[in-house]
Amino acid sequence: MKRFYKTIAAGLIGATAVAAGVAFAAYPEKTINYIIAFGPGGESDISARLQEPYFKKLTGQAVAIQYKAGAGGAAAWSQINSAPGDGYTIIGTNLPHIVLQPLQKDVGYKTNELANVYWFHYTPDAIIVTADSPYKTLDDLVAAAKKTPGALTFSGSGTNSANHLAQQRFGKLAGIKTTYIPAKGTGASNAALLGKHVSGAFSYSTVGTQLGAQVRCLAIALEKRHPALPDCPTFKEKGYNLVSGAYRGIAVPNTTPKATQQAVSDLIGKINHDPAFIKSMEDKGFAMIDVGLADMPAFMAERQKEYEEIAREMGIMKK
Repeated sequence: MKRFYKTIAAGLIGATAVAAGVAFAAYPEKTINYIIAFGPGGESDISARLQEPYFKKLTGQAVAIQYKAGAGGAAAWSQINSAPGDGYTIIGTNLPHIVLQPLQKDVGYKTNELANVYWFHYTPDAIIVTADSPYKTLDDLVAAAKKTPGALTFSGSGTNSANHLAQQRFGKLAGIKTTYIPAKGTGASNAALLGKHVSGAFSYSTVGTQLGAQVRCLAIALEKRHPALPDCPTFKEKGYNLVSGAYRGIAVPNTTPKATQQAVSDLIGKINHDPAFIKSMEDKGFAMIDVGLADMPAFMAERQKEYEEIAREMGIMKK
């Protein structure tokens, strides 16, 4: 899929360039702690697991992946700035989560307090049902929702996540009312779906590829069909102007010096440009993007404006 927001490749900083004790010609010199703000099994976890061997391949150093789930990611994001800003603690971040959560209420952090250094992929929203679901098509699902407003339930990756936003927006576009049940990440949402505790899931394209024949994708929020899910129509094909999804990236504690932030950004960028890594991601339904440290201010300003407008429209913005 088309890669966009290309970052300008940065050369290695000389061996004498040191910030907060990190010599960039040697970075990293020890294991990096990689915090995931959700439980295991979701896209953030899958991404980190796919990245993991490339840290070792490119640097000779490992990463230690840790899960700190809770409050739709806010439990971890609100604590990251208490970690040392030395380049050896990084955390996965998600959009629209880190914009929408602070807009609604006090979650222990503000968007501009998170030091994002790289956004590396995008996953479009999708409606997923089990393979034996009575809803064979999106039209079937909409008809059922109109017949019994609020009765259809959808799991999703958390409150004020991309999934939650898509569920609300689609409800307005289709003129239906459904019930959203937030889970602690996509893994938990998948469990609710496969356990038939919900009618379906407002999930991501990656779930369709991951769960395969166990599920059916009714619609995907892309401009064009995803090559990994060629039988899944877009919402636009069905008459609904819905193109949406989640971005995933990396942040560091905001006390991290800019030069150290750049070293982390450069490392993630190298991983993101490895051809074998790109193939592994795209085969699983991800869409690759590249937003490094230099492009971060403009990218975040654009996302902030977009999500603030949506938050006002949906009535989820705090007074």
